[in-house]
Amino acid sequence: MAPEMSDVELAKSSKVLMVGAGGIGCELLKTLVLSGFEDIEMIDLDTIDVSNLNRQFLFRKRHVGMSKAKVARETVLKFRPDARIVAHHGNVKDSSFDVDFVRTFDVVLNGLDNLEARKHVNRLCLAAEVPLIESGTTGYLGQVTAHVRGRTACFECNPKPVPKSHPICTLRDTPDKPIHCVVYAADLLFPRLFSADPNAKSDLDEEDAVELSAFTRSPGESPESFAVRVYDYVFRTKIERLLAKEEMWADEKRKKPTPLPAFTELVPEGPTAAAHGTDGLNGDGNNSNNTMTSTACKALGLRDAHAAWTDADAARVFVSSFARIVARDESDGNHGTDKFDKDDALAVEFVAATAALRSANYGIERKSLFDAKGMAGNIVHAVATTNAIVGGLIVIEALKVLRQRKAGGDAGGVATPVPCAPCPYRYTFVKQHKSNSRLLEPMEPDPPNKSCVVCGAARVELVCDVESMTLGRLIDEVLKKKLGMNAPEVNAPETILYEQDDGLDDDEIEQYAKNCKSTLANLPAGGVRHNTALRVSDFTQKFEFDLIVTHRPGDEWDDEEDPDGYVLRGDSVSAESNENNAANGENNEENGAVAEDVDDCLIVDDEDEIKAATATAGTKRKRDDDDDDNDGGGRGDAKEIRIE
Repeated sequence: MAPEMSDVELAKSSKVLMVGAGGIGCELLKTLVLSGFEDIEMIDLDTIDVSNLNRQFLFRKRHVGMSKAKVARETVLKFRPDARIVAHHGNVKDSSFDVDFVRTFDVVLNGLDNLEARKHVNRLCLAAEVPLIESGTTGYLGQVTAHVRGRTACFECNPKPVPKSHPICTLRDTPDKPIHCVVYAADLLFPRLFSADPNAKSDLDEEDAVELSAFTRSPGESPESFAVRVYDYVFRTKIERLLAKEEMWADEKRKKPTPLPAFTELVPEGPTAAAHGTDGLNGDGNNSNNTMTSTACKALGLRDAHAAWTDADAARVFVSSFARIVARDESDGNHGTDKFDKDDALAVEFVAATAALRSANYGIERKSLFDAKGMAGNIVHAVATTNAIVGGLIVIEALKVLRQRKAGGDAGGVATPVPCAPCPYRYTFVKQHKSNSRLLEPMEPDPPNKSCVVCGAARVELVCDVESMTLGRLIDEVLKKKLGMNAPEVNAPETILYEQDDGLDDDEIEQYAKNCKSTLANLPAGGVRHNTALRVSDFTQKFEFDLIVTHRPGDEWDDEEDPDGYVLRGDSVSAESNENNAANGENNEENGAVAEDVDDCLIVDDEDEIKAATATAGTKRKRDDDDDDNDGGGRGDAKEIRIE
């Protein structure tokens, strides 16, 4: 009997794929090579930012703007020149990183920052029959989990939390929390005002707004004048018109809003002085002293990012940041800024000012610039030592997995997994259970879930109004966003509804494009009706399942309860699978819910951001009882947190 290999010998004989070279990735790569691993490939799409340098120790200031994967490789080779490290600067969802590519590795180690990519890697590993080690950190919290096909639950066996959704009517007309004001500013008003598309419309384009051309800049109108006009509509005129709708305020629990004074009453010096402050911006929005990058707060002398602004200061920042964004876009030739970016100082100032003024309208606690940025960007600060601890735990779990695979022999270069009892793998949590003082808490891994859509035999049910849900929306919002598919294809019982355009004829491409614009009920071959079974597949992920469409008429939907306008859930889950869910600490109100029910913890770390989503076991996430703060810690209702 051959002697058992040491950990160093095991490491040297193994080939590892890392996905992510950010916060955890830097620590992981260092620990891998110092533990004896010599054959490593890594994939990362991102480039190095200044904000990475305080904890991603493989990078220096001179590396800003360069590929994370490539710089990490160069840095590590300086102290392990004998290692074979291949760096791929690219997206793990690219076709070059397919199942055949993953099959060449003994284990995959994940450190990704978004749920879609994590699901994609999980499906690649399942198809390739390669073990996956997942990880994540947020502040002082962290976790490492092992996923081995047939032995433990896959990454998607337990449904994951999804980002919080807020009903449009609440954001637009009846906010009652600070987060409502921030989301209104970042997700509704910002893209409506600064979009590059001159014909852009949104949920803010109500009859009153269209009648007054509230969000449309007039020819020759200066950025400052436009900003003041928007201010007067959003914070005064709109509120006055809402108050006139007495039925909205019949409920005594709903507090009536208060219109703010006109801008000229609130800011006596006028819009030009308020907008430009001490800057060299002149009245037509041009930049006479090369101060285009100056922030509104700097120009207005508002230095304390933690202070709550007065109404007058918030109005000044609103107009100043508004005018500067418009002038900057015109100067750069961009003609617009379509999406809020937490790293854009002017955008953050605009959102903070808008949120403060909305809070004043509705009597809501107003947040500082610092707090508003954290809420809009879902930011919580990272802790480098947690990344280091998690990096070490990943290597420990990887060695366990590799020892099991190598114990089964290595036929033709492909490792063969062998049974073992008890299961040696662990889920390890870092400071996540407040009931004890342990730094690390290992747990038995969850068993495979027979009702899992990905690795089991479950079906998925989509409840929607087939008269309004389009095929394109089903593909983009449900299959790609909710279910994490990369290149979905959809087949109806009598026809193909959608295929990827690789190698298709022009007439086929045209037909599928037409299908995407059609509602489900109006698709070819009789359309998709109540109880229609669609076959959905993704060749890139070797993943397919049945999607059962259940029709619910549009007038039966409640915007408050179901802001998405559809529900995604499991179909006919058996009693056995319900017992299995209960054993895993779940208590689902709807059997087999896909996106609504959450597991204990999901933390994702990479690059300059971390997303964490936590939930109490046995708690169904409700859309309206969301916390205002981003604590990133305890086990409350599901929330998404990015850590900077």
